[in-house]
Amino acid sequence: MGQQQLLLIVLSVIIVGIAVVVGINMFNDQAASSNLDAVTADLMNLASRAQQHYRRPTAMGGGGGSFALLDANAQGLEYLTTQPSNENGVYSISTAGTASQVTVQGIGISDGDKDGTNCTARVTVWDDSVALSVVNR
Repeated sequence: MGQQQLLLIVLSVIIVGIAVVVGINMFNDQAASSNLDAVTADLMNLASRAQQHYRRPTAMGGGGGSFALLDANAQGLEYLTTQPSNENGVYSISTAGTASQVTVQGIGISDGDKDGTNCTARVTVWDDSVALSVVNR
């Protein structure tokens, strides 16, 4: 009877250990997914601001029907936000604005697919629409 109880205890410890490892992995996956969702939400907000900039007259500090002022540097991003980073990630203009479009990129703080590169998404903004693409999970 003693060996049977010892075997049950060892088996229970193994099962609990496996359950803990699976739970930790599920938590990490959910955290990475949440980070990507937050980055895409921030990018959609920046896309909206880029469209506002496009429509705002140049006399009021806007683009006057162009994205050309949105250069791929910190100065261009200042038209959209004063804080290029937050708790979700770091944002930049990846392709300088032209008369008709601009591309904004967000790099998150977590690496969901464990490839060594944090989650990355881009949004291309036109005057009447946006296109979001996930570069890396």
